[in-house]
Amino acid sequence: MRKVRDYDAELKALGDKARALKVKKVQQLGELVTSTGADVLDLDTLAGALLAAVESADAEEREAWRAKGSTFFQRRGKKARR
Repeated sequence: MRKVRDYDAELKALGDKARALKVKKVQQLGELVTSTGADVLDLDTLAGALLAAVESADAEEREAWRAKGSTFFQRRGKKARR
């Protein structure tokens, strides 16, 4: 005989998981802002910088930002291992 599925419980579990992932993402973004030192900027400046990065169509500029970010995280990883 087939096992009856509880769709309501499955949907609730998926909703809980989605909320947990969203909370984790927001927390990680906050940690990123703090670890880069961007928390000293006022909110308008930080928002403007992020909007400029999102709106940038220059591939070279984005690649330079990506490389700089990658270097930042690699350097932090080495410090954590010591």
